Amino acid sequence: MISRRVFASLPLLGLASAASPLALLSGGSRAMAQPADAAKAAADKGWRHALSLMGTPKYPPGFAHFDYVNPAAPAGGTVRLGSLGGFDNFNFAVAGVKGELEDRLPLIYDTLMTSASDEIGTEYGLLAEAVSFPPDFSAVSYRLRPEARWHDGRPVTPDDVIFSFEALKANSPMYAFYWRNVVKAERVGERAIGFTFDQAGNRELPQIVGQMPVLPKHWWEGTDASGRKRDIAQTTLEPPLGSGRYRLKAFEGGRWASYERVADYWGKALPVNIGTGNFQEIRTEYYRDSTVLLEAFKADRIDFRAENVAKNWATAYDFPAVREKRVVLEEFPIRNAGVMQAFAFNTRRDKFKDERVRRAFNYAFDFEEVNKSLFYGQYQRIDSYFFGTDLASKGLPEGLEREILEAVKDKVPPAVFTTPYANPVNGSPDAVRTNLREALTLLRAAGWELKGGKLVGAAGEPFTVEFLGFDPSSERFLLPYKASLERLGIAVTVRLVDSTQYQNRLRAFDFDVTTTVWGQSLSPGNEQRDYWGSASANRPGSRNLVGIANPGIDALIDRVIYAKTREELVAATHALDRTLLAHNYVVPQWSYRFERTARWNRFGRPGTMPEYAASAFPTIWWSDPAGSPR
Repeated sequence: MISRRVFASLPLLGLASAASPLALLSGGSRAMAQPADAAKAAADKGWRHALSLMGTPKYPPGFAHFDYVNPAAPAGGTVRLGSLGGFDNFNFAVAGVKGELEDRLPLIYDTLMTSASDEIGTEYGLLAEAVSFPPDFSAVSYRLRPEARWHDGRPVTPDDVIFSFEALKANSPMYAFYWRNVVKAERVGERAIGFTFDQAGNRELPQIVGQMPVLPKHWWEGTDASGRKRDIAQTTLEPPLGSGRYRLKAFEGGRWASYERVADYWGKALPVNIGTGNFQEIRTEYYRDSTVLLEAFKADRIDFRAENVAKNWATAYDFPAVREKRVVLEEFPIRNAGVMQAFAFNTRRDKFKDERVRRAFNYAFDFEEVNKSLFYGQYQRIDSYFFGTDLASKGLPEGLEREILEAVKDKVPPAVFTTPYANPVNGSPDAVRTNLREALTLLRAAGWELKGGKLVGAAGEPFTVEFLGFDPSSERFLLPYKASLERLGIAVTVRLVDSTQYQNRLRAFDFDVTTTVWGQSLSPGNEQRDYWGSASANRPGSRNLVGIANPGIDALIDRVIYAKTREELVAATHALDRTLLAHNYVVPQWSYRFERTARWNRFGRPGTMPEYAASAFPTIWWSDPAGSPR
């Protein structure tokens, strides 16, 4: 399952992103639901305050606050953040389709449920005070809190939830795909909404619905200041109405946006909100260039930044404010997510359909030299689509994982049973020469020949490849890779475009190879269909950039989604990971399992940080001139 943050800024990362799946109860059935009565049946099964995939939620009904927050954190102050790119849209329903959403817009919207950062896959009620669903997960109902209010004072109603579901599903390809098994939303009580699914046994669907950003129906069906009727299907820069801790205070399109804390926020006393949202104002400045963004931090125009460039972390933070401890450098372990970051091939293009060609590109990539000369030895080579978690496959399949693979033996590569995945190792002149020879052998086997220093096909056509990106800093590792591929006779172009054009080209699958990141939760599920499933292979805007349409992978995704125990989930994910790796769809890059942060020393944080949230900035931090944890 992917998180609210991933929804808000795909991809992000990923990391962005982090995750929160659903309660796993015994007795799940694969029988199809009976749609007519399923939602009402869910409401009759009893209400609960939380859902947890791992069994019993950590926090009981009526808990005071999450353990990792400071309930006495002072409120006030301003935090200034920086972001690359820009924005031209405040409408969630068309985010990532017709316009770029402003990064912090999720601050203004409450969701039905919200996650805990010290548990894996657990959510507690926010707009909803309670949730219920039948043992076979064929439907779910949410009961709204009577005190939930929009910023204009009107109550949040079931009609708002139904409107949000229908509008998001109708206008956003991402939501339409993610909720494709949710076939009906209806009022099932004075404050209750029921959702009916077209299948049973999918343990994630109730919680996926709970992540929905709820939009105000009356506002979207009204008119703006000039009397024009609003249109949920169009982008807008009109400040939207929300129900969350913050409201949009002011902005300049594409350049900056500022949010202010809502003094009479309806949910400020809820246990899930105590100790969070402590800043009076959160402001984001946008920059077109990553170097300028870093310099803005040094000049004290930005308060906090997460550093994702190894060279910067090693060399760029030796300035007076750091030495004087006015700027604090701190790393936070990433425990809440796995990652696959890679050069991704567009297999819709004929030249990348052959697995041997894709594997040849891996032999040509000298990660070891790049890591040493450019990254200061900070990174590990990724060797799993779930790198950094217990979901990553290792060695040869055994036990339940092997049973799962045996069930689809005719649909997966034989190598999954006999050969553990491993990336080629370069790093020395001898290793580079050996691996380039192996790459050329693979290319010849795939029908390409080196003639006159050029790699050509059977009809004499040259092998060309364009690496598409948007961040100039990526040239540091793309240019050495380009030189290596050119030794094989491949004509390589590196094309950097602005972020809007880049996103549009990805949505249209108009690229040869690009660098991308797939963030993975500790409880994968429905999002795997969007990442690797056949149904998303040719759906514009999907995260299946590679274009994977493979029945074996589809079957393994279903085993992940319908797993009934944690043991089965892990085994099925191992099998899926192993099969994806065996097809060599990507050339894995690198990862660093810490969030590297730099901040001006004017903020406080809890003494004990949540296990599954890395820095959790600015959510649980506060203004503090002494900069001390407590």
